Amino acid sequence: MNLPRLSLDRESLLRLDAALAQEWLETDGLGGAASSTVLGCPTRRYHALFMTPRPGSVKRYVWLSRFEDALVVEGHELPLSMARYRGTWTPHGHQALESFELAPFPRWTWLWGGLWIEREVLVPRGESCVLVRWRVRGAGESVTLRARPLLPFREADALSIENMALDPRVEPFELGSGGGVRCRPYAELPQIALASSDAFRWTSDGVWYRGLEYQVDLLRGYDGHEDQFSPGSFEIQLEDGADVVIQANLGAPLADPRARFEREARRRVAALEHARPGVRGALELGADAFLQRTPAGRTGVVAGWPWFLEWGRDTNIALPGLLAARGRNAELGDALAGQLPFLREGLLPNVFAALPADSHYGSVDASLWFARAVRLHERAGAGTREVARRFLPALLEIATCYRDGTGLGVRGDDEGLLVAGAPSLNATWMDARILGVPVTPRHGQPVEIEALWCFLLAYVEHLCEHAGRAAEARAWRAHRERAERAFVARFWLADEERLADVWRPEDPDRALRPNQVIAAALEWSPLSRAQRGLVAKCAAEVLLVPRGLRTLDPRDRAYVGRYAGNEHERDRAYHQGTAWPWLLGFFVEAWLRGVGDGREDRAYLRGILDGFEPHLLEAGLLHVSEVFDGDPPHAPGGCFAQAWSTGEILRGYALLDA
Repeated sequence: MNLPRLSLDRESLLRLDAALAQEWLETDGLGGAASSTVLGCPTRRYHALFMTPRPGSVKRYVWLSRFEDALVVEGHELPLSMARYRGTWTPHGHQALESFELAPFPRWTWLWGGLWIEREVLVPRGESCVLVRWRVRGAGESVTLRARPLLPFREADALSIENMALDPRVEPFELGSGGGVRCRPYAELPQIALASSDAFRWTSDGVWYRGLEYQVDLLRGYDGHEDQFSPGSFEIQLEDGADVVIQANLGAPLADPRARFEREARRRVAALEHARPGVRGALELGADAFLQRTPAGRTGVVAGWPWFLEWGRDTNIALPGLLAARGRNAELGDALAGQLPFLREGLLPNVFAALPADSHYGSVDASLWFARAVRLHERAGAGTREVARRFLPALLEIATCYRDGTGLGVRGDDEGLLVAGAPSLNATWMDARILGVPVTPRHGQPVEIEALWCFLLAYVEHLCEHAGRAAEARAWRAHRERAERAFVARFWLADEERLADVWRPEDPDRALRPNQVIAAALEWSPLSRAQRGLVAKCAAEVLLVPRGLRTLDPRDRAYVGRYAGNEHERDRAYHQGTAWPWLLGFFVEAWLRGVGDGREDRAYLRGILDGFEPHLLEAGLLHVSEVFDGDPPHAPGGCFAQAWSTGEILRGYALLDA
């Protein structure tokens, strides 16, 4: 199967359990999205046709969840939609569904007798709106489309309930050959405009749809029921071969929905024509789903769909793969430069807000990953002098503040390494907490933090040399050499031929975890080539599964092999055995640097990455999930589309082609 051109037939769609787990995603590049299952049946609160940040905020709202749509022919109604309510499914639009196509944009086709009906959903890149197009073929006479919008008007993480505060009024407007209605269900939220490309009849009959049920939310231990309001319905006459487009946007209506649809459709078709086959082609095509342009014009990364926002650590891990690995290195440089105003005493945000003052600074490693991303930008073709001019002041600020002491308990010790976090503060990527207590305590000196610190010291030395600042380069070289000696002395376990996970003088943690692979992969590492190879082989023998690296040795008593259950149960497993695909980029790099980079090595590593092909059809279509069970069959979990999963797998492919 040519993955980027994914199409599902009727037989596949009628395997309901599988089809309800397959999710599609459309994004606008501005922080907004549309998504649902391939049946169009929402299974989580985030499934929506129009979900965007509230103006002036990064927090997303669900404005339009879906259309309850049907075709009326000679008094008979063919439902196109599907939904779950308490104890029942209604309507049953899946029963006549013939096919679903993902690219160039989601398209459903129904067959009713000799009548073919298509519905397409498209979110234009760079515009905050959604376009839905219906078309009929084989109609002997005109048929009627009935489309009823459901408007939750709530935060994406929340649920709505029937209430008396809602304003049910709608206001009609004219727009070209069509027109539409606008309404403002709550005074404190913006107006939504629903515009039709063609003539229509609107019936105002406000009604609450009560007890919608989201099965995935319930399985995750959350409330999964809500009520949604609909102000009325469109009725539009469709002739054979004709189509109609309904557009939703906030504020004043946008003109000409049909032209907007056709313009974006042409762009999508052209992009699809140039897509590679296979896993790499699918991920390249979907990588832009994670890139967003903020209102200030900065390029950011949505860490994961459907619920994550922009996270500093995830952003700086993902960016090189999302951009440089796809030949867009200049954009990578601009994206990195866009973070510079957020730098505070050497720290970059763990969670970006619109302004630095509103951002959350809770990650010790976001700044260290930033330094690595800058180096990858340089290696991808940016001139060293230009990189030094643009980024050396920030990198020196990070290095100096970390050495002298800054927030999150970060400070240099007597041997040149860093101390970070506290027993109650876990500031690394393994940050799950239950009732405020870290599940995986890693305060002190975590192995990947110290390796990234040594990398940063080497990098500022390198840039200072090229910037003609010889004295500073010598000083940082001395610091690096001291830190590297301490790293090997503290972390290398000669008896086991691998690295410990955390060093604390009173309580070192020798757990076998994948963080050591990061240390073995970095370009500038304290490890020898032989040590890198031993770490990579250890990870291959103990941690590697078909979907990533386990976060803990399965022989460890603390290992949890299933990521499932309620929030606390999932948090117990999150970094205690759950497998993470983003670590595979580092596994590939560590193997090439330490074991070998010959033809057989590259074939072995490429086989691991290509092995994701079945997964690209089981959850977020043509996307890689956030996590997988450590135990077979390695079921996916977490976000159905994760930025650093995509970014690091793409970077792994680029390394293999180098």
